[in-house]
Amino acid sequence: QVQLVESGGGLVQAGGSLRLSCAASGRTASSYAMGWFRQAPGKEREFVAAISYSGGTKPYADSVKGRFTISRTNAKNTVYLQMNSLQPGDTAVYYCAADFSRAIPTNTPGQYAYWGPGTQVTVSS
Repeated sequence: QVQLVESGGGLVQAGGSLRLSCAASGRTASSYAMGWFRQAPGKEREFVAAISYSGGTKPYADSVKGRFTISRTNAKNTVYLQMNSLQPGDTAVYYCAADFSRAIPTNTPGQYAYWGPGTQVTVSS
């Protein structure tokens, strides 16, 4: 059994920053990709960023490039999402996900077998 738990969400003013964390526990794989997705009310879940096990591959959605940074600490089975210059359009529930079938990440939600419960990020104007 694998569990993912996100933390670090909250309310922030436009232009502010937040750092999300996601810790994986249980029967994790020896190498696996992790990703962040988000879902705003009335919209489909969308890709935000992902990271390979080595940290060398980090794709981002165009909407967050230059503002968000994904990183991970494998010794702690933890992935982070540093979010800067937040905008009201970033308001959503943010989910972390783990793909134990590959070390190189994809931007497709269906490829990720494990998901956290999500953390709310609200950006006020």
